[in-house]
Amino acid sequence: MANAPPTALISVSNKVGLVELGQALAGHGFRILSTGGSAACLREAGVPVTEVSEHTQFPEIMAGRVKTLHPKIHGGILARRGEDDAVMSEHGIEGIDWVVVNLYPFAETTKDPHCTLADAIEQIDIGGPSMVRSAAKNHQHVTVVCDPDDYPMLIETLPAGPDQTTRQRLAVKAFAHTAAYDSQISQWLSTHTQADMGQTTMGSDLPPTLSIDLDQTQTLRYGENPHQQAGLYAYQGDGEPQGVAGGQLLQGKPLSFNNLLDADAAWSALQTIAQSTPKKQAPEAVACVVVKHTNPCGAAVAASADEAWDKALACDPTSAFGGIVAFSAPIDAVVAAQLVERFLEVILAPTISEDALAIFAQKPNLRVLAMPSAEANTHAHHRLDLRPIEGGMLVQTADVGPANTQDWTVVSQRQPTDQEMIDLTFAWAVVRSTRSNAIVYAKQGRTLGLGVGQMSRIDSARFGVMKSQAAGHSLMGAAMASEAFFPFADSIEAAAEVGISCIIQPGGSMRDQEVIAACDKANIAMVFTHQRHFKH
Repeated sequence: MANAPPTALISVSNKVGLVELGQALAGHGFRILSTGGSAACLREAGVPVTEVSEHTQFPEIMAGRVKTLHPKIHGGILARRGEDDAVMSEHGIEGIDWVVVNLYPFAETTKDPHCTLADAIEQIDIGGPSMVRSAAKNHQHVTVVCDPDDYPMLIETLPAGPDQTTRQRLAVKAFAHTAAYDSQISQWLSTHTQADMGQTTMGSDLPPTLSIDLDQTQTLRYGENPHQQAGLYAYQGDGEPQGVAGGQLLQGKPLSFNNLLDADAAWSALQTIAQSTPKKQAPEAVACVVVKHTNPCGAAVAASADEAWDKALACDPTSAFGGIVAFSAPIDAVVAAQLVERFLEVILAPTISEDALAIFAQKPNLRVLAMPSAEANTHAHHRLDLRPIEGGMLVQTADVGPANTQDWTVVSQRQPTDQEMIDLTFAWAVVRSTRSNAIVYAKQGRTLGLGVGQMSRIDSARFGVMKSQAAGHSLMGAAMASEAFFPFADSIEAAAEVGISCIIQPGGSMRDQEVIAACDKANIAMVFTHQRHFKH
């Protein structure tokens, strides 16, 4: 057996690069063991292959559930060369030098909303992770490969193969791969139970054990402050990263830690506002949000991107200096020409035209991101909001999705007009994205003033008035939104003084009747949403 040719075991779900790797291994004298579709793909390309069942002298059974779980496979992978030779000889076990395995597409399968429990169970790979872990454990003697992106590098190492340092690096990657795979299975199964044959229903969205599978996609210069190390990590198992983590940087310096936080806040706020815009009133409406230090300082919905930008900027042009701007529609040259007149850090949009990019090039340090589709991601992690605290992690379901307007009730004597309801809906979408305590003033698809992050609600109300007055806006006939209930009637009285005509809030205070009475006295229409949106 000492003179046997080197052996590679290949069993992959993702067949990208498989033929090229197989040809390279065969060309350097490797014997190739393989299974099912991998063997067929290699044979079709003219690569000689030995079926695993022929090697083990044991057939695949149970519709392929058992095919590589055999001592001749795992003994060949786990054998310590020079130490286990006698045992290998006694039992006719030949060494396996390369293990090229990637796993059944569990995460891809379970993204399908029609995926049943039975479908998911059949995509739980058993033999694959076992082989990967065996090879990774024995990386002193065996090369383990689970990522097709590594094939070209490994081909370059032939015929000798990768050195010990590279094999160890590949082993670390392999253990991370199987850990992420187990996490995907655990998370999905923990939130699904079998109701009927072939059907699934949602269980608790909070799993009893939370595993997080992340890949570092970027090393950042530093964190919130220069003395802190930082990196960007994206969820595994989802294909391309979503949200800001999946944005394509078209120009500008790499995004910093703080840039990414602000960009995420802007994109999240944009989605909430876009989802809340009544399509029957504005089917082609474009939303624009300007964010500074994770808080909106201006937002608007208009018939075009340039109009939406003008209205969003006008809310607080001072705070917009060095801000982050997000659009729900493509950016063209008209909008780009307006944007470069201001100092901005980051611009986000679904697409950016070539003419717009040519204009942005005038400011090479301006970061411009083309964002991936905002379609809902079904991966379990994306429904959870994680906050680290010392000694652990706080976990909650994410506060996302359009408002439940069917649950809203008018509690004042005066009913809001149709336009006031539109204004209230818009203001409610914006206030959901601001730090508590928060007050938003808005009218006709634009914010007029925002008071955010204050320790008392009346201070937030007064601060928002001050910001609107500083920008030269009148609040006469405007809508007011509060993300949590008013504990006292003082904020209502302050709103009446500046001409607010309608207010939206969750309700639920022990002094709700006092608040409603203050609205009635001032002829202000008030809507209760019965849903709070604290954002700490």
